[in-house]
Amino acid sequence: KFDFPDEEIMYLKMKDCDEPVFGEGPDSESQWGLIFDGAVNLYGSGIGAIIITPKGAHIPFTARLQFECTNNIAEYEACIMGIEEAIDFRIKNIDIYGDSALVINQIKGEWETRHAGLIPYRDYARRLLTFFNKVELHHIPRDENQMADALATLSSMYRVNRRNEIPTISIRCLERPADVFATEEVGDDKPWFHDIKMFLQKREYPPGASSKDKKTLRRLSSSFFLNDEVLYKRNFDMVLLQCVDKHEADLLM
Repeated sequence: KFDFPDEEIMYLKMKDCDEPVFGEGPDSESQWGLIFDGAVNLYGSGIGAIIITPKGAHIPFTARLQFECTNNIAEYEACIMGIEEAIDFRIKNIDIYGDSALVINQIKGEWETRHAGLIPYRDYARRLLTFFNKVELHHIPRDENQMADALATLSSMYRVNRRNEIPTISIRCLERPADVFATEEVGDDKPWFHDIKMFLQKREYPPGASSKDKKTLRRLSSSFFLNDEVLYKRNFDMVLLQCVDKHEADLLM
């Protein structure tokens, strides 16, 4: 429980999140989590927050700060961003975790806020918390906050232009090791790229291929280009690399 200032305020319109409506959102008894972190380094400033659902799923949020700030301000920005997102989700009960003892304890009222620049952040964070039925704030060690720290650090290093053209990062699940491209002959004397070439040439799958094998072959083939009988692999910079079998590789070496 917290002793919030300005208790006479009956209505607060938040600038960056939608005002919750009574009865909206998930089960009012469900318990959610929020972890946050800020990063200030030579590359810039970034913030990260992760909402944890009652079933343990993670919903990440991150932003790059386009203004100069201190570490403490970045921590407050991360905390507030996470709280605003939680309000948009219509969450009612939440545990908030951060590795900034200053932010956690100032919001709880256990530490005095002496820096004038942090007082508006503290007051705004406290007012946001009035939209929840139950809030608990917890200080955690930095080594237990690695996920939010990674988001904050990553966003601090990316350059974002004024048109908000933000690079998209996708995480793929690789089902096979990278050495699938090793230039080794298989037992049937066919080159390592035989199945890929046949798929691009005739849309044929290897005999006995499972649905998982077919899906993997389609994904691998998307990185190759067939010109007549010559197979090329697209490099990360779109340069075409000719595929060779073991005999051709030995001659080249």
